[in-house]
Amino acid sequence: MATSTYDLVDRKHFLYARIIKARDLPAKEITSGSCDPYIEVKLGNYRKTTKRFEKNSNPEWNQVFAFSKERLQSSLEVVVKDKSFTKDDFIGRVIFDLNKVPTRVAPDSPLVPQWYRLEDKNGESKVKGELMLSVWMGTQADEAFPEAWHSYAATEHSDVLAKIMSVLSELVSIGQWFDDIRNWKNPIATVLVHILFLILVRYPNLILTSIFLCMFLTGIWHYRFRPQNPPHIVSPDEVDEGFDTFPGCMKAEIVRMRHERLRIVAGRIQTVFGDLVTQGLRLQSLLSWIDPHATTIFITYCLLASVLTYVIPFQVVAVLVGVYLLRHPRFRNKLSF
Repeated sequence: MATSTYDLVDRKHFLYARIIKARDLPAKEITSGSCDPYIEVKLGNYRKTTKRFEKNSNPEWNQVFAFSKERLQSSLEVVVKDKSFTKDDFIGRVIFDLNKVPTRVAPDSPLVPQWYRLEDKNGESKVKGELMLSVWMGTQADEAFPEAWHSYAATEHSDVLAKIMSVLSELVSIGQWFDDIRNWKNPIATVLVHILFLILVRYPNLILTSIFLCMFLTGIWHYRFRPQNPPHIVSPDEVDEGFDTFPGCMKAEIVRMRHERLRIVAGRIQTVFGDLVTQGLRLQSLLSWIDPHATTIFITYCLLASVLTYVIPFQVVAVLVGVYLLRHPRFRNKLSF
């Protein structure tokens, strides 16, 4: 009989969840009338998310998540959400009792994914849409382990990275909302933005007032989505890591896991700073005559912009730029006429 590499080490048990796809998901966002779905897999204090699709009521993920047996709770919750500009909307969920989850020992045949009807927060099947997935108990010898290990190490332990991505996601949401406005995905919302923009240009003293009022209304809107648990609750792994002695006394597996977490966080931070440096170098190259043709065009544009902004009142320039950016898509591409 062939011997697997994993047979030479101690077997570790994991809870696997393979998210395949969904169908007939309803649109929760009133302004856009579309669904931008993603999946949140929750096990106690641990949460993992799939990638998000835009304007797709029948998305396909085919992503695998793994949870260590030591961190298992009584149930696994798979929640379907709709990405929104203000607060992500709840579409439906499927809850699994871990006492009833089947066990698969490799090389047994993989479990066949099944369709599950989405339920509301009260456990009633009044929600439109279905989710195809499979949940099972296995070991690191499972074929899904290499595919799921990265998501396990990266999302379960990078709390700092999760906080950074949470802040950046708000900026990304604002950018996506503005892109929807520019592309007239919802004509009524775009017209209202035009009107608000013209009012703020005519009365610039209302800009700060509008910003603070918008933040106040956003806070009021988020009140109904406030967390039910105290925000200071931390996971047992975070407590163990915080009180670990030096030199550490944890198992080699946990140390390797934390090292993997640090490596991933450092790699992503390096990527972000690398992108910022790249943009800075591009701007620097425009002023250093590395490319004479590009530098000539850039400084000529700067000269014309300085003259125009001096001659033309700022409010007129703001209106022209705003109308240009928010113009209807048919006026951007000659082929669309």
